[in-house]
Amino acid sequence: MMDDTPEGVSASYRITADELRAFVERFERLEMEKKDIAEQQKEVMAEAKGRGYDTKAMRKLIALRKKSADEIAEEEAVLEMYREALGMR
Repeated sequence: MMDDTPEGVSASYRITADELRAFVERFERLEMEKKDIAEQQKEVMAEAKGRGYDTKAMRKLIALRKKSADEIAEEEAVLEMYREALGMR
């Protein structure tokens, strides 16, 4: 029986290398998908900006929607305390 693997390379090593290659290629495909999604997000923001929306405020709103009410309240309390400390009230 002929083995087409280079001399000294075991079949298990080759299987491991193939598995590694598969993981790397899957990750690279996901990176491309992520890049495509980021481009679509830019397009959405450009469209919103073109319609007169403040995209900086929209991004803050999107970030807030990811947080719980407790997290938001804590951040706002700290921000208010810092404002007072700097005389910005």
